[in-house]
Amino acid sequence: MTTAESPARQVVAPRLFEGRVAVVTGGTRGIGAAITTELVGLGAHVAAGYNRDADTAAQVCDQLTASGGSVSVHQGNVGVPGDCDRVIEEVLAARGRIDFLVNNAGLTQDKTVRRMSVDDWHAVMRINISGAFYMIKSVLDHMLERGSGRIVNISSVIGQTGSVGQANYAASKAALFGLSQSLALETARKGITVNCVAPGFIGTDMVSAIPEEILKGIIDKVPVRRLGRPDEVARVVRFLLDDESSYITGAVYTVNGGLFP
Repeated sequence: MTTAESPARQVVAPRLFEGRVAVVTGGTRGIGAAITTELVGLGAHVAAGYNRDADTAAQVCDQLTASGGSVSVHQGNVGVPGDCDRVIEEVLAARGRIDFLVNNAGLTQDKTVRRMSVDDWHAVMRINISGAFYMIKSVLDHMLERGSGRIVNISSVIGQTGSVGQANYAASKAALFGLSQSLALETARKGITVNCVAPGFIGTDMVSAIPEEILKGIIDKVPVRRLGRPDEVARVVRFLLDDESSYITGAVYTVNGGLFP
């Protein structure tokens, strides 16, 4: 087989997700914006959720729409069950179906356990793990009725390794593994797959805000010696949403440059 014929080098069909509808929480910034862009480019309509920064959300929507994509933005707080129900209802009313749910919205409030308040703990858990649960609850009956669906939860390498000053974040991201694996077992015979993607240190605004000296130390620990790119995470999400990935469920895919297996 020649290199050109190798399956690993085949080009993805440009309209792979034509007619599909995706909901991406936190879908207008960082990794979420990269996922939105990836799916829109493959023909899906993406309902991108955001909580704050309406201007950025509008810019993302305008840019993708101007290039021929189909995208809508929906304001809501995933930590509020009623907001999750409302956004899902909005998308179903407008589009009639939801094929994919990507739970990407996240929050950090970093302090050591000794200095962390109960409010700090609950604020992060409410968004990172309860928010994913609420969104799943809001869309699950629809997916079950259709006998089809893909759910991808965006976790983190910190959920696997822990991190000083991030006990709440690490606990919330580790909890996504258990939620995904349990739901995968519950829905495996019903046409729904549930998986996790655990990025390492990705070049987003959040990581770029880390002091330069500390960031250099982080990069030195990554075997490939660089930060990841948001689009590299988005491509793994795309793979898991593909019809041809229907035998993959309850899995955790790491995108961390070899930092953690």
